[in-house]
Amino acid sequence: METLAYEVEGRVARITLDRPERGNGITLEMPRELAECVERANLDPAVHVIALAGAGKGFCGGYDLVEFAEQEMPNHDPSQPWDPVVDWQMMSRNLRGFMSLFESDKPVICKVHGFCVAGGTDMALCSDLLVIAEDARIGYPPARVWGVPTSALWAFRIGDQRAKRLLFTGDLIDGRTALDWGLAIEAAPAAELDERFEQLVQRIALTPVNQLVMMKLLVNQALYSQGLHTTQVLGTLFDGVARHTEEGFAFQSRAAESGWAEAVRERDDPYGDAKPAG
Repeated sequence: METLAYEVEGRVARITLDRPERGNGITLEMPRELAECVERANLDPAVHVIALAGAGKGFCGGYDLVEFAEQEMPNHDPSQPWDPVVDWQMMSRNLRGFMSLFESDKPVICKVHGFCVAGGTDMALCSDLLVIAEDARIGYPPARVWGVPTSALWAFRIGDQRAKRLLFTGDLIDGRTALDWGLAIEAAPAAELDERFEQLVQRIALTPVNQLVMMKLLVNQALYSQGLHTTQVLGTLFDGVARHTEEGFAFQSRAAESGWAEAVRERDDPYGDAKPAG
């Protein structure tokens, strides 16, 4: 695998996003490899639970914008017609990779440290439980321009009002707030995160696989019955639209001209939370 690491320890399958030099940025390969790892864990009778984490300074910084924003993208030329179906085919395949976590037979517990933003939140929210560092930052800044969350799980996880609060602004929240809002099941000081995460993972691993599978199917059905799939179809289509608005084209052009860090800095500057491009 090019983007992930996979190993099994006792009853736990560990999937680690393994592109730390790029903030574990998402490539087209990552969702496919993720689905392969999840299936591998599901087919292993020794595995009871899947632990998802990220290598390096943070969990995931979203899609690798050097690959997706700085380069000339197919079906993204403002002078040419845009085919939304081509866009749909690409992003829906990515979503299926992320949703392999949600649809996994066995529970997926996600550990977030440092940062979890943009497309990285798709993986965190598609997991069953989230354990986060108190000082970690999580949210969806592309709501400001050039993106719509394809997994569309925000309202299901934190309710419509808080989902709108985040998506109308693209703001981030810290781990303490994530716990308070019900997005995370636990928030721990950074120095205690690994220990707290392991305690929960190992406790879940005590439960028989058949019980875990039935409990997960039971709870997930409630989300399906609320229209999750239909909402995701809309989110995936809107994500393509967001990259082909006047503002979306301008953002991508700026990234190609000056680099994604500068384009993001200019996007965030009016909100008062921009970081230096260097």
